[in-house]
Amino acid sequence: MNPILKKILLVLVPLLLIILVVVKLKSNKEVVKKKVYQLDKSIPINVEVITITKEMINQKSTFSGTFEPFKETKISAEVPGKINQILVDNGSVVQQGQVIVLLDNALLKLQLKSVQVQIEGLEADVKRFTILSKADAIQGIQLEKAILGLRSAQIQKSLIEEQINKSVIKAPFGGIITAKLTEVGAYAAPGIPLLQITDIYNLKFTLNIPESDIKEFIVGKNVDVSVDVFPELNMKSKVLSVGSKANSGNSFPIQILVKNSSNLKIKSGMFGKVVASNVSTNAGILIPNTTIIGDASNPQVYLIKNGKAVLHSITISTKIENQSVVVKGLENGDVIVKSGFINLYDGAVVAVK
Repeated sequence: MNPILKKILLVLVPLLLIILVVVKLKSNKEVVKKKVYQLDKSIPINVEVITITKEMINQKSTFSGTFEPFKETKISAEVPGKINQILVDNGSVVQQGQVIVLLDNALLKLQLKSVQVQIEGLEADVKRFTILSKADAIQGIQLEKAILGLRSAQIQKSLIEEQINKSVIKAPFGGIITAKLTEVGAYAAPGIPLLQITDIYNLKFTLNIPESDIKEFIVGKNVDVSVDVFPELNMKSKVLSVGSKANSGNSFPIQILVKNSSNLKIKSGMFGKVVASNVSTNAGILIPNTTIIGDASNPQVYLIKNGKAVLHSITISTKIENQSVVVKGLENGDVIVKSGFINLYDGAVVAVK
């Protein structure tokens, strides 16, 4: 092959390959571009709207809180001994004073019998020495020793009887057994928990109140408390305590005493609400929460102006159920988008349904 022709081919062949690749890539780009949906901004977007009107708004201050046990404690033995019986289990409902654990007290009962025999002998000695002392047959000190011995034995008897009583462990208050921490046959020692009892017959409803609303909560005042999972329950309750020091969020802890339902439906840890008595009625603007886009720091709505959707910032004071109270950004007669947000953008041409 001619050397010159060979050199020309070496240059032309790669150049042709590059041209083919570029043409193919451009062709693929056109195909992909045709397949991708292109929004035609000249076609109006169908939306539903609402017209803003001022109305009378009843605003109630509602606060959320958590139900907690009124009382809860771990029960331990006051005297040592082997556990003979545990008369309750997890979930058992107990009344105040109900026997829940029996310790082995057989040895204590034998000691009691022994002391009783000593007391009977000492009582006999006191009687005999009293007669002899009156007849000057013995020295008075012997009678005094016998009387002191009798008193000491009687005190010992009382101590043993108290230990026997404490071997029968009773519920300190009514509630539910929420933890069983030992078993029959184990050794009970003072300070080692055996059971945990929780009082949910009464509950503490704890919430945090901002400074502006603390005046609505006075110790002893009656308030209504509802339970989130049982909306049919609306309980008359009483303010138990008002915090005297604000927490890190500059709010004050409030505790409300709530009497549980007869079937103990309310459990510790459930959520509820309380409505303060301050109810204000003012003219204002309410809009559905579904009309608001953006986050809580910058809520926005779409205003309809001259056939176009205009993104507009608003200021919200509070929320009432599924609506928001607008204090700035909307006026009476304004029209905002209610639904049809798909493909909607600032400045989009719209068609109102």
